[in-house]
Amino acid sequence: MLMRKLVIILPCFLFMFQHLMAKVEAPNYDFSLDAFGDFFPGKPVTALDAKHGKGEVVSTVDGIQTLKFKVAQLRYKFPVIVQAREGSIEDFFARLPSYFLHDVFFGSLVKRLGKQTNYKKTGEEAFYTWDAPPLKHIYSAACTITCFPIFYAVQRIEPSTLPVLEKMKRANR
Repeated sequence: MLMRKLVIILPCFLFMFQHLMAKVEAPNYDFSLDAFGDFFPGKPVTALDAKHGKGEVVSTVDGIQTLKFKVAQLRYKFPVIVQAREGSIEDFFARLPSYFLHDVFFGSLVKRLGKQTNYKKTGEEAFYTWDAPPLKHIYSAACTITCFPIFYAVQRIEPSTLPVLEKMKRANR
């Protein structure tokens, strides 16, 4: 009788606790910084057109074209604004989804670029910059109940044009 109960109960326990041995990953994080590799300054815009579709022309001023691309990554899409001159990318600005995890995204930046050069906290928002010649990486995140990324931008340390991020700051004044 005891043996019969064990034969019934033991498989139930195994089935019930099977999920505890499963690998748990962040629900949104099959994302890699390599997704931005094609957007880095100096790369050709034609590579973006082939991979992400034709960019929407936002403006063209003094030979500098501002284009908007939608980056699709499994379950999400987000905008990336690129400035290009003569078919070559000058800089980019990516508005990151708020459901990305700050800790994971920031960790991947630190792993790739090392410790940040500058850090500034304004209210509940933080700005991080990395000077990795010839490029400057800028990342912003905010915290409420949890922390989430806001944007990621890459530009030349000595830009030949006004970077997208700087244009956006001036537009808000």
